[in-house]
Amino acid sequence: MTLPRSEPKTPETRYPPTGPILHVDGFAVHAHVAGDGPDLILIHGASGNTRDFTFDLIDRLTGDFRVIAFDRPGLGHSDPLHTRGETPFEQAEILDKAAEMLGVERAVVLGHSYGGAVAMAWALNHPARVGAVVSLAGAVAPWPGGLGPWYSIASSRIGGAVLPPLISRFLPESFKINAVTSIFEPNGVPDGYADHVGVDLTLRPHTIRANARQVNGLKPHVIDMKKRYQSLDIPIEILHGDADTIVPAHIHSEVLERLAPNARLTMLPDVGHMPHHVAPQATVDAILRAATRAGLRPADPAS
Repeated sequence: MTLPRSEPKTPETRYPPTGPILHVDGFAVHAHVAGDGPDLILIHGASGNTRDFTFDLIDRLTGDFRVIAFDRPGLGHSDPLHTRGETPFEQAEILDKAAEMLGVERAVVLGHSYGGAVAMAWALNHPARVGAVVSLAGAVAPWPGGLGPWYSIASSRIGGAVLPPLISRFLPESFKINAVTSIFEPNGVPDGYADHVGVDLTLRPHTIRANARQVNGLKPHVIDMKKRYQSLDIPIEILHGDADTIVPAHIHSEVLERLAPNARLTMLPDVGHMPHHVAPQATVDAILRAATRAGLRPADPAS
């Protein structure tokens, strides 16, 4: 008797979608939806996916909000829009359409790291659906210098064809662990996070290419966005760790606070680039403040 041969598991089968796949203008957009209340939209950072939020944060919020976490185009289970590196404005446009399909009328939009740029682009170009923004260690202003050779090479036609498949196939497990550790420094990685977040989803060749192209092309767009921040009249809550060396607060969040009329910055001492994991209650509090300031939830009588 010959037993059927089991197919090897892929990243997609090990870490399947956790919510609906929406079809927006012919592209798949994955959304994780949970909870009841006013709408809160979560946008992950570079190389990420919705699982960064489902690890811990979303469960802290579903008693107060209907939480919608999107996989950005080209990452997680969402389709790329093209091969040139989706701009924050392009990403905001398709996510705005996806939000409309889910019945969102007005929401708090939170963006972490690169997702902060998408959240700000959404507020600038599609303001009707954005009641408030929470910028969580957001990459929201231009930085001095470049990003180093990796992003340029991996974004190129030849480099993008050669390097990502090699990295995806041969990257040792120790490097994956070190990469996650570096994102959290100087704070520790929560137990179980690396297994939950689905590092192998990030290391698929097409995801590596999409992420590299998006990050490599970001700077000109935040230069443009910076010129427009003074026009925003919505509440903006900014949360940033003072030990963040990946997206330094003085380059990004402090600039946004100075330029946007209704921006409020909360600095977190000794916190690095992952405040929603290291300081989850401070993150929840910032979201609640944003929703209250936007009139999406009543003020706490005790405050």
